[in-house]
Parts: sequence; C-alpha cells; structure tokens
Amino acid sequence: MLTTLSDYRHLLLSGVPMMDVRAPVEFAQGAFPSVVNLPLMDDGERQQVGTCYKHKGQEAAIALGHQLVSGATKQARITAWAQFAQDHPGGVLYCFRGGLRSQIAQQWLQSETGIDYPRVQGGYKALRGFLIDTLESASAQCGFVLLGGLTGTGKTEVIAQLAHGLDLEGFANHRGSSFGHRVSSQPSQIDFENRLAVDVLQKRDRGYGAFVVEDEGRHVGSCSVPLALRQRLEQAPIVCLDDGFDARVERILQDYVVQQRADFVAAHGEAVGADLFAARLLESLDKLAKRLGGDRHRALRVTMLAALARQREHADPTLHRGWIAPLVRDYYDPMYVYQQRQRAGRIVFQGDRQAVLDYLRASVRTAGAADSKGA
Repeated sequence: MLTTLSDYRHLLLSGVPMMDVRAPVEFAQGAFPSVVNLPLMDDGERQQVGTCYKHKGQEAAIALGHQLVSGATKQARITAWAQFAQDHPGGVLYCFRGGLRSQIAQQWLQSETGIDYPRVQGGYKALRGFLIDTLESASAQCGFVLLGGLTGTGKTEVIAQLAHGLDLEGFANHRGSSFGHRVSSQPSQIDFENRLAVDVLQKRDRGYGAFVVEDEGRHVGSCSVPLALRQRLEQAPIVCLDDGFDARVERILQDYVVQQRADFVAAHGEAVGADLFAARLLESLDKLAKRLGGDRHRALRVTMLAALARQREHADPTLHRGWIAPLVRDYYDPMYVYQQRQRAGRIVFQGDRQAVLDYLRASVRTAGAADSKGA
C-alpha cells in the first residue's frame, strides 16, 4: 500500500521537502515556502482535461489525461519526480486535494522506479486550511505589540533582531511605503499569508506566545494583512522607536537609493538597471502627486531628476538628500504624528533603538499576556 501522510503540523513545522504536482498556473496562485513545482500536467494539458471533464465526464477526462501525458512526456516527468525523491528522501508530494493527480504521480513513481514516495492526504487544500487556522488561532490566543516610529527610524532592522519579531515586509517583499517596491515582484496574497503562518507556527513551537509586528496598516504594498490579525493589531499596545532626523534621512538614502540602485544593477546590468531604478523612483514620487500638491511635487521631482543625473554621471548619491529631507519633514512626519495622536492611549513605551530593544526583549511576554486578557 502506498504511503499517505496527514500530520500537517509536522510537515510544515519541520520543513519537509515537498513536491507540488499541480499545474504551474495553480502553483503561481499560491504555494508554500521552498516547495518545488513538478507538475503532472502543464497548463495547456490541464485546460484540455478540464474542458473534457465538463463536457464528457470524468472517465473521458482521465483517458485524455493519460493520452496527453504518455510516451516521452510521461517518462520525462517521472524522471524529474524520481530525481526529486532521490535528492529529498524524506519528502512528500501533493496535488490540490490529495486526489487523482497525486495518486497517479505516486503510482507511476512506484511502478516505474520502485520509489514509494509519501502523498499528503488532502493535498494543498488541507495544508492551506491548516495554515489559515494557525493564523486565526494565533491572532486570538497570542499577544502582540506594534512597533511604530517615524519614517526612516529602522523599524524593520529592529524586528530582525527580535526572536519574536514577525517581518511582514520581508514576507511581502516590500518596504511598506510608496517607495517600498523591490526589484523582484511581490508574492501572491496566498503566498504572503502562507509565509507568515509558517513563521508563526515555528515561533509558537519554540515557545513564543507574543509577537512584535511593525506598524504597517492594512496593506504592505499589494499584500493585505490577514483580517483576523489586522483586527488584533488594531487593539495592540504600541512601542515607538525614535531616531534623529539626519540619521533617518541617511538611512532612507542608503536603503531606498544606494541599495535599491545596486539591486537593480545586479538584476539587469549597469545601463538598464540604472534606467529602471530611476524610472521606479520617479514613479514612486509621482504616486504622491495629489497628496503633495502640484507645486511641491514638481519641486521635489526637479530635485530628484538632478540627483539621479549626478548619481549616474559621478556615482554620487548625495544630492538625493535634497528631496528625501523635505519629503520626510513636510509629508511623512506630519502624517505619522497625526496618526499617533489618534492612538496616543495605546503607546506604552518610547525610546531609541537600544532602549526599545531592551524593553521588547524584557517585557514582550508580560505585555502580550496583559494585552490578551484585555482583548
């Protein structure tokens, strides 16, 4: 009898290697961290079989599937599965519901190569359901502290230094502001949620019952914070991180200009990368045009263009401070101050980086427990 597994907690907690035999289009809509897509059918084949099923029924659809995936095509896919199984002897395979596709892949692997590779009972849908439950239960049961602070204080860096920090920006591959887009694209909403849920699962298994989350609002770029967690965070205590204005401007310069340009160049080459970086920076500023007002937007854009030209011609990014400083001082800071005034009663601590780190490391469990009781 071929092996099936249903301990979803163990599979996701221990990082068991997984082979996803769904079609690429399904995989792109949502998967799990580090899973490899080795489909039974490609997108075109899946579409043909689906159409056949709709018009002629299951038996005809199965027959068509075997016809489409036969001969050299079938052998190539079995070879790829066997290679994965040999490279990851402790792994598993799954399809969407743990049904026919994963059963066929499992049977072919066994009959053609002698490998009995375990199949996940319930498939992707069951694993996904487990992670949804994980986030919802954590949102209800755990304590949370929001880490706030003016733009450029380095909140994400503090989160990275905390064993109980949840890096929403990292999971979303976005820095969380109008200028936050990275070179590579953001994950799908499902992938974002899955990454977050796996991290929560792992941290809770290590004994953490309270978490520190950066104050992001409802969205991190195109990714939405899951509803249950968002509602929880709307009631959480807030710790505010302070830093001087000049230090914040310098951090923004390094992160959003120097490093961002280097990332574009590394991905696309010097000439194309520099052009794409410049276009992205200007696009980010233009998104704020209505909020900034015409005159202020135009003035910042002229300064940004001059800074981009200087950076391209002389590898000197210093002129970018000319638009960063007024944008932070006149736009981002007033907006943040207004928002914080609306939530002043939730602020429990404020200090510089070391003071905030010490406070969160020493008291997050206590603060989280008290917050849970008051929820």
